[in-house]
Amino acid sequence: MTARLTLLAIAAFWVTMNGLLWHQEFGAHADTTPVPFDLVWKKILTAPDASSLSIFQGRKRVGYCEFSTSIGKQMVELDDDKLPAAELPARAGYQVHLSGNFALGTFTNQIKFTGQLRFNQQRTWRELTLKIAARQTTVELHSLAARQILHLKVTDAGAMMERNLTFAELQNPNTLLRIFLGDAGDPFPGGMEFPTLAPAAAAQKISWTASRTRVRMGTETVPVYRLETGALGYNVTVDVSTLGEILHVELPGNLSARIDEWSKP
Repeated sequence: MTARLTLLAIAAFWVTMNGLLWHQEFGAHADTTPVPFDLVWKKILTAPDASSLSIFQGRKRVGYCEFSTSIGKQMVELDDDKLPAAELPARAGYQVHLSGNFALGTFTNQIKFTGQLRFNQQRTWRELTLKIAARQTTVELHSLAARQILHLKVTDAGAMMERNLTFAELQNPNTLLRIFLGDAGDPFPGGMEFPTLAPAAAAQKISWTASRTRVRMGTETVPVYRLETGALGYNVTVDVSTLGEILHVELPGNLSARIDEWSKP
């Protein structure tokens, strides 16, 4: 269990860093209306409402997650005598929060996760915190962009291990798996390999698509922003409401997350 949670935590950090590194790279499809990626990114970071999504593997519901922003939380507390919502990021930048649980494949217990990403006023990430837990095992990650270091803490049945890893070391997640899993064996049936994390120059080869389109939600057709990437051989699609709410996410491995209204007839 410890080996699997460590793998998941490292993979989650690696995928997040790739996404943040490449988030400004985007392209356009001929059959959609292209929009600047930064427009959609800002809407996500300033969404006034939380996004509550169910997680599916195929058609089976395996968990849930909630995505929220600090802007949304602050707007709830606003009144006529306080700072206008448009000026909120000027004080402390942006924050996004993610929490939930899931059980996939051979996992027999629910895995709980919670994470937070902090950005400056220019919407560049500056701090990441992630915690994944199951039974007596907890994996915690903390990273500051300015220090270029990831702090990893693993607690298992009272025993604790901590390490600092440089971003240079994180460029090859397969090496990290061998370091932390040691002789624990393959944590997933059939094995799993991750591509090497590309340096900044290689990010120019990664193409994101940001577009505005319409999708069917229940009995209605609604406008959405669609983000797509085919980075590293994996396809990821994210549909975002015009207010920045996450509506639907398609991930590799037949995984998806969507709001309940997405599937209603």
